[in-house]
Amino acid sequence: MDTSQIPQKIRNGLLVLLLCFGYANAQTKADPHDPALLKNRFNNITLEMSLKPFKLNNKAYIRQVAEEVFIQWSALLRHADTVSVMIWTSDGSEILDYKGTPDQSLEWAKYMGNPNTEHEVGSGPEELSLHERAYLYMDNPPEYTYADLKFIVQALKEAGRKITGKPVLVGTTFDPGPEFAKSPFKYQKHPEILGGNAMGHKSFVNCYAVLNADNESYAGFPNGIPDKTPFGTFFGRQSQHFMTDLGFDFIWFSNGFGFGYEGWSSTGAIFDGKTFDHEKLDGATAKINEFWKLFRQECPDFQVQTRGTNLSVGTDLARDAVDLKNIYKGKFNMLPPPNSPWAALDGDFGLEMVGYMSRMAELPDNRFLFRYYTHDPWWLNSPWLDRYGREPHDIYLPMSVCRIDKNGNIGIPTHLNFLTIDDTYGNMPVQVPNEVTPHILKSRMDSPTAPGPLVWVYPFDEYHEWAHKSKDRLPEIYYGDWFIRQAINNGLPLNTVVSTTSFQSVISQKTDFFKESVLITTAPEAGSELEKSLIAFVENGGKLIVFGPVDHSSERFTDFLNLKNELPLEGEFRIIQDYIPDKLEVAYPKTIRHEALFSGGGMRTVIKTPKDPTTKMLVQVEQSGKKRDMAWVRSLPQWNGGKVVYLRGTNSSSFTGGRLLTPHDPEKYFQVPQYLRYVLQEFGISCITDKHSPEQKNPVLTIARSNNAFVFSGYNPCNTVKLRFKMPQGAPLLLGLETRFEKEHSTYVMPTSWNRECRIFVEQTDGIVSCKELHSGQLGISKRFEVTGLKNAKVRIYSGDEVTAESFCAYVNAAYPWKTGQVSFQPGDEKLGKYFVVENVTGSLVVAW
Repeated sequence: MDTSQIPQKIRNGLLVLLLCFGYANAQTKADPHDPALLKNRFNNITLEMSLKPFKLNNKAYIRQVAEEVFIQWSALLRHADTVSVMIWTSDGSEILDYKGTPDQSLEWAKYMGNPNTEHEVGSGPEELSLHERAYLYMDNPPEYTYADLKFIVQALKEAGRKITGKPVLVGTTFDPGPEFAKSPFKYQKHPEILGGNAMGHKSFVNCYAVLNADNESYAGFPNGIPDKTPFGTFFGRQSQHFMTDLGFDFIWFSNGFGFGYEGWSSTGAIFDGKTFDHEKLDGATAKINEFWKLFRQECPDFQVQTRGTNLSVGTDLARDAVDLKNIYKGKFNMLPPPNSPWAALDGDFGLEMVGYMSRMAELPDNRFLFRYYTHDPWWLNSPWLDRYGREPHDIYLPMSVCRIDKNGNIGIPTHLNFLTIDDTYGNMPVQVPNEVTPHILKSRMDSPTAPGPLVWVYPFDEYHEWAHKSKDRLPEIYYGDWFIRQAINNGLPLNTVVSTTSFQSVISQKTDFFKESVLITTAPEAGSELEKSLIAFVENGGKLIVFGPVDHSSERFTDFLNLKNELPLEGEFRIIQDYIPDKLEVAYPKTIRHEALFSGGGMRTVIKTPKDPTTKMLVQVEQSGKKRDMAWVRSLPQWNGGKVVYLRGTNSSSFTGGRLLTPHDPEKYFQVPQYLRYVLQEFGISCITDKHSPEQKNPVLTIARSNNAFVFSGYNPCNTVKLRFKMPQGAPLLLGLETRFEKEHSTYVMPTSWNRECRIFVEQTDGIVSCKELHSGQLGISKRFEVTGLKNAKVRIYSGDEVTAESFCAYVNAAYPWKTGQVSFQPGDEKLGKYFVVENVTGSLVVAW
């Protein structure tokens, strides 16, 4: 919004009205027991912005813009304990260039596109892209000094406190790349600090680089930079002076800075796309950790917030020596990296989710953040309005994710960031906060309160241990996260993560904590406590999927799986025993391609005792007469219903020179990670797709548990694809929708994005069934639902956590005022959680509590 177009008198009048009616001031009194206010609470909400909205270097104008920032987002900011503004002043070079003098001219991000190219701003052939040439964002943009920036920081703090009544912090940013503003420091004076290939050869600052001598005066180095000064030392000291002098409260490390040599690519300092160079690992890891120590020696107290890479913990460790465990344990007063915003650019929600979940599996403390991409102030796109098309899938999917700590506590994001609240032209369209805020609050209300149906037991500690101690395990570490990425992109409904270390702690305290969940993990280390815990979990009735190579497992674990390893094979395999429930008009290929480099080694697993009656083959492949068993399930009578599925898997992707691994051609090769979704059938969970042909993308979805409900969230890249659901509880009825039952499955053709509650499951074979919420209409009743179209059905109802049998009631073929038709119900089997059962229902069922 261009606030210069609003007369000051009108703005002041509007502000007074807002304050009077309580829409702008978060101190307005509200019901302290309102569950929405309690559950929606964030420790901190950060509004990220550039300087572009400050289109005039005029103190009154700056104050007006600052007020507008907080007014626009006031409906959301009332849910924050602290409000922050993060300013993208430049590209971070304003920190590097700072001399400590207030009247120093400020180079700021007044461009659209890349100003650090061979073409001068606004010049060059018309056909050049924004990545090849930049433009000024407006005619005659204002000039600013460091003193002006200090005033903007103060104006934001004053306006924020006035509008919200809350503590207000302001942060600065550092980006290692060529975006946003001109940077003679990086690309002319000190190119020796550059590395990586994210935006061209040697285009990003390497955090562990060393500076050459420089005689120029800087705030932290008034006599110049001595030769061989570590960049961490220089940057830390400059940051300390810059933030102290200008009134900043924290700093943001952008685009992978502080996390290795290459933040965006599937290759890095250790992996070049062809080989993993283990000899470089320890040295590169030490350099990254040394950067953090050096930075903190010079800048000890300001909080560091981080963007991280576009990838995941295991991938970053194996390709670029990023030892996140060391960084987390360094006591660097940092917030861990959030979800990557790149799903908006490439639609790779699997990669976003895997990166987010792997980073939160372990944390420095309980804090982590969710970041949402509303505008881009540099590249002429506003993701909410264009890339997302105003669809909230990148809100509901990542915000349905949760972590479990060592005490069994459910962790959801404590911090919320918006990149950014202004667009490339410096406008702040009020449409965006108005439309985004309800989805944020709805997803927060639906946030998980218990483990989901699927729980990823992530080997956070093991990956770091294996990487440094075993020369041959980097491919296995690299493989694990990519496989889950592919599985999520192919419809695996995963929302919960717990580290292997926390899993062992939780299961020792609460043996039935995961009784409603299927665990997914890699093979444990031979003889480890984790190995014992996983076996005991299944023997006591638990449900487990083990995926990936089993080359370092003990005989006890391979016997548990009924597995043995033959000689490894790679290349093309023919599927000779299949296990595909999806329905396609054009069938999936019967060939897979297994590349050992990207799949943790060759294909070598077979069932040890094929005639074992407790073992059932699911998938078998063959190459030149040699067979390998890809997947099977095993369950012994003495396991009390416990069951384990083993899935060797392959990544079905390889490195072809781009940033990410490229999936194999789906028309030529079957996408093996889909099997992870298929094998859920062995545990009574069916998530099946009906589509035309293999190249059609599958829906991405999560199933979360919130206040005893099942919350289905998803993204459907192709609206012609149909989903069929069935769970151990029956077929789920998504609230507010009708479904046609097909072979005991509920079916849905979903829109591009969805977020639907499910509290009712039905067992019946066919028919059209609907589930709608009704009004209460009765004192003492807070919720009432109606299910129609039932045919001799068994219905399971998952009421709220607080509901008892005394406060629950059910009616068959009845209507308001509910004086007739009340029927009996029974408590459900505890193995499936807390619910009530009504049987043999034909017609309509109304349940209330």
